[in-house]
Amino acid sequence: MPNQENASAIELIEGYCTASTMENPLEMALILMRNPAVKMHGPEHHFLIPAVLLSSYYNTKKEYSEKEQKIKDARQRASNVLSGFCGFYGDCGAAVGTGIFISLITNSTPLSTENWRLSNLMTSKSLYTIANHGGPRCCKRNTFLALNVAVKFLKENFDLEMKARQDIQCEFNDLNKECLKQKCPFYACD
Repeated sequence: MPNQENASAIELIEGYCTASTMENPLEMALILMRNPAVKMHGPEHHFLIPAVLLSSYYNTKKEYSEKEQKIKDARQRASNVLSGFCGFYGDCGAAVGTGIFISLITNSTPLSTENWRLSNLMTSKSLYTIANHGGPRCCKRNTFLALNVAVKFLKENFDLEMKARQDIQCEFNDLNKECLKQKCPFYACD
């Protein structure tokens, strides 16, 4: 990843995802989350999720012409998902991020029929998975959960097999005072 120490997390995510040729959204997310600009918890994750999914999607399909604009659109849409959305609004921004992704690849609008359904279904499947793992918040865990659900959703609904690293282990538990430790599926045992 280019050295972008002074870049904001959002700028870092946008630049990296636009330039990346990787096809695995979980690996991309892990690389981005290792950068100190991406905090342990924060609304940058709401953009990180659709950005890595869009980058991986267009890289997998070898269709690059729309990627940059779709990532810019995801940035704009994700900017409306506030910090603390999970606790204050009852809808984790990670789940919203997967819905943003589907809405962008299907060109969904509020007046769409099937594409509207798919976008909302994607969000609901992500949110259901995240909710079943319980609180408190963990932006890293919810990012991994949402990305895994999105990869499965693409296979089931778009017949697109996206590479997904299944052995992800969290590298951030020491930074999270509320870490669920062994109750988290991504916890790296000490």
